[in-house]
Amino acid sequence: MPTFTLTDSQQQALLAAARQARGNAYAPYSNYPVGAAVLDEQGRIHAGCNVENAAYPEGLCAEAAALAAMVLAGGRQARAVLVVGSGDAGNWTTPCGGCRQKLREFGTPDLLVLSANELALGPRHTLSQLLPESFGPGHIKVRQGAGQHTP
Repeated sequence: MPTFTLTDSQQQALLAAARQARGNAYAPYSNYPVGAAVLDEQGRIHAGCNVENAAYPEGLCAEAAALAAMVLAGGRQARAVLVVGSGDAGNWTTPCGGCRQKLREFGTPDLLVLSANELALGPRHTLSQLLPESFGPGHIKVRQGAGQHTP
């Protein structure tokens, strides 16, 4: 059970940010635009979209872009993430394996992960449901002052 409770207004703000980001996606190779929005520990929302390139699949996922925006703004802990993909009800996008690991770097196993599409909100998961028995920052000893955080 998640320890963080997402309010309706936070959920709607995440949804709006992720949908707007999806509209800016650059996906000429997959034709699958994705938008993501991350809520940080300060209550700020950071959005990202997928950005592909000719060396497909060496692009950037929406979740990774949103996390990069969070870090750039000084955020260090993700409280919730919402991912908007293509399709209709019943066709939900969840983070890929690599993004699940990236989310683990900045979130705890009970990080709330929501899915949506153009039409509706979809299922909710915790990161531990999507990435069970995960490897995270607590598994590695880091030099003091190396900039490591401990979500």
